[in-house]
Amino acid sequence: MTLGVTLLRDGPVSDAHHLLLLASRSLRPTDVARSREAAVQAALAAWSGGDHAGYLTALDALCPPPGPGASATAPADDPVEAFWHTYRDGMRAVLHGDFAHAGPRLSVVLDVLRSQQDASRLLSAGTIALVLGDLAAAQQVLGLALATARSEASPTLLPRVLEHLAYAELRAGRYHQARVHAEAGLEACQDAADTHPQRNVRAGLSAILALTASIAGDLEAVTAHAQSALDLAHAHGLSQTRTLAEWARARADLGHGNPEHAAARLAPLVHAGPRQGHFGLWMMAVPCYIEAAVLTGHEADPDVDDLIAGYAQWAALGADPHGPAVVLRCRALVSGPDDSEALFTAALAEHEKVDSPYEHARTHLAYGMWLRRRRRPVEARAQLRDAAMGFDQCGAHLGTGRAEAELRAAGEAPAASATGPGAGAGAEPPTRLTPQQLRIARAVAEGATNREVARRLSISTRTVEYHLRNIFTQLGVRSRLALARSLEPERQP
Repeated sequence: MTLGVTLLRDGPVSDAHHLLLLASRSLRPTDVARSREAAVQAALAAWSGGDHAGYLTALDALCPPPGPGASATAPADDPVEAFWHTYRDGMRAVLHGDFAHAGPRLSVVLDVLRSQQDASRLLSAGTIALVLGDLAAAQQVLGLALATARSEASPTLLPRVLEHLAYAELRAGRYHQARVHAEAGLEACQDAADTHPQRNVRAGLSAILALTASIAGDLEAVTAHAQSALDLAHAHGLSQTRTLAEWARARADLGHGNPEHAAARLAPLVHAGPRQGHFGLWMMAVPCYIEAAVLTGHEADPDVDDLIAGYAQWAALGADPHGPAVVLRCRALVSGPDDSEALFTAALAEHEKVDSPYEHARTHLAYGMWLRRRRRPVEARAQLRDAAMGFDQCGAHLGTGRAEAELRAAGEAPAASATGPGAGAGAEPPTRLTPQQLRIARAVAEGATNREVARRLSISTRTVEYHLRNIFTQLGVRSRLALARSLEPERQP
């Protein structure tokens, strides 16, 4: 069992799963408590590796079938047996997508675990709250687990608690807090590296940092953290970490105006096949894929409708609080003009029911862009202002920049942001260009083709060509190279 637990933290998780299952079965006749502990660890290994069948096998090891003549149900007068049967049945229902049965059972387990002042039990309680989609409870319980783990000075438990807390904050759109706790987790791993190496936990923390960097707009940090996570994820079979890291790279691509790259990264994750993402996480990447598909002109593909329908079924289970609103936004993006506005409005109404600042801002941005392209700038500006403020409040500087760029294109010069990379740097842009012309000129100066500029700004290629001709005339240049040179003073720090 000791070797299996070590491999779970710092080795191939499939090896850990098999060793821990073997330990659970061998301990069952003599030490039921340790047998169950090994089975729980085996389930964690299967989850990390994305092994759906292996996870169910580990659950069965918690409460193996009774011997001949024994009752098949847990004794009502044995609270320990009742607890483990309830936990097993609840998690089995989760893996079968039956949250109607999972919720009541796991809520009982959550209440039992959160009442115990033990960091390990509180970590388990937080994990269950995440599974149920109760992000507020997850953050509260995991925050208590963090304080307890620090007081217990547990070198192996502290990084894991920080990883789960950072992930809970990430899910809730609290990107500032997620980054701080993920960085603290990496420091804790480093401090204990000599005696308790935890490379698998470090990889998970790196994937979370890649996701927070993808929101902040730091492409270099995304690349570094994602690659660090993926190097170990491939070697140790960490499906959960791989899914998060690839999702981070795709979100960075999308935010920096490369929807083709984003769609190419996400397609294997969200479609069935050997490269599909983690069974418990891949569905969360679907909205990002839908947005990339729309920007690349593939919103009419049948697989887009199928993915939205599948995402809607998953969102209806209640595992993600902002899921219902995001479903409506996805449908608005691919619907015709007669239906889109009502769907955007319904999505914003759904957002008001939950605290999801980042996804709420994304819907404001999408709706504002939709309105602007239909020549309704006054209404668009109202949505885009809300988007810019929402992104700024949760540290999503890349989103803030996109919203402010859309505001300029809609005829409003937003207040200069004091946050994010590059704030306060650079000289004033050429005053002869309109905001839209300046956006196009900058993109061309960076080497983008007319088609790439059109997709980045969600306009037609013909519109880009029209503006580019006027830009050349205004600046007195005749080539793209000359255009880039004319913008050089602006680009210098």
